[in-house]
Amino acid sequence: MAISARREGQRDLQFSVGELTGALGDSVTVLPLVVALGALTPVSLPHVLLLFGVFQIVWGVVYGLPLSVEPMKALVGLTIAGTLTYPELAAAGLLAGGVLLAAGSTGVLGRLERYVGTPVVRGVQLAVALLLAKFGLELGVADPVLAGVALLLTLVVVALGYRRAATLVVLAVGVALSVAVVGVPSPSIPSLTLFPAGAPQLSVGAAEASLGQLAMTVGNAAVATSLLCADLFDADVEADELASSMGAMSLLSVPLGGLPMCHGSGGLAGKYAFGARTGGANLILGGLYVVAALVTGLVAAFPLAVLGVLLVVVAVQLGKSARATTSLPLTVAVGVTGLLVNVGVAFVLGVAVHQLLARR
Repeated sequence: MAISARREGQRDLQFSVGELTGALGDSVTVLPLVVALGALTPVSLPHVLLLFGVFQIVWGVVYGLPLSVEPMKALVGLTIAGTLTYPELAAAGLLAGGVLLAAGSTGVLGRLERYVGTPVVRGVQLAVALLLAKFGLELGVADPVLAGVALLLTLVVVALGYRRAATLVVLAVGVALSVAVVGVPSPSIPSLTLFPAGAPQLSVGAAEASLGQLAMTVGNAAVATSLLCADLFDADVEADELASSMGAMSLLSVPLGGLPMCHGSGGLAGKYAFGARTGGANLILGGLYVVAALVTGLVAAFPLAVLGVLLVVVAVQLGKSARATTSLPLTVAVGVTGLLVNVGVAFVLGVAVHQLLARR
């Protein structure tokens, strides 16, 4: 049974079981990263979740499609791994948002994507996946018994055929353990203040991380998402239009305490695979995020060993995207360099090598 909201001259919005399950499909990688940030950094989780909810609803209404609203994974992953501080994350997010808004407004995104090259984009994704996996393993080693139980539960859920639901199941177990320790928190409304978790701090590391994130965003969140909109929904959504919306979203979100955000193609594919067909899924998920923003006191008590397992699972999911490359050696080289040196250096060297190979 589905309820439809008809809109003159725009795509209709539907509210059904498929839209609900599709909405949950988009939260598979978002929630573990958000919980990790809340547990390990001074980020204000109520503001983060509230703004995720707001923008899910905004883009669901604007586009009428189940567009994904995700954190910029390169920046968030580097912050969780300790490579960036939270003030540097905020600065890098504002920088990336400004570049995306300018690029989308001037229509240069297609040329930018061709210059960077798919192997470099995939290499940056692999680098972030490796950093997340390394940090997740470090957290798991601190309490190997609890980490082992969480890992066993993950394998059982995957063996039962619910691979994408594994992170949600483990996340639910971690929340249950948190409730057992601190009880159910009282609802609290986030305050309306600028930079509630600290002012941005621009640094060389922040600029380098922003470059790496832009490489991922151009290929994965703009160009690939535009193609998916056409393939799955027969919708004409230009990559430059998506870049403009991502830039505006990040520039508005970060000062209000949220994260730099993007429209990931993986999240859109996840929503579709789980049954979402309209922007109704965004309205449903947005409402759930807003409710979650009122009861975020459980994050401080979230068991870090369970969090480590979640981060490894997310890293595996993110790392799989590295296989969709036109040059596996270059992708692996960029990923390993990002792990051993830093993502900014890996990105610059990767672009240089890619251009050299292209000219030959």
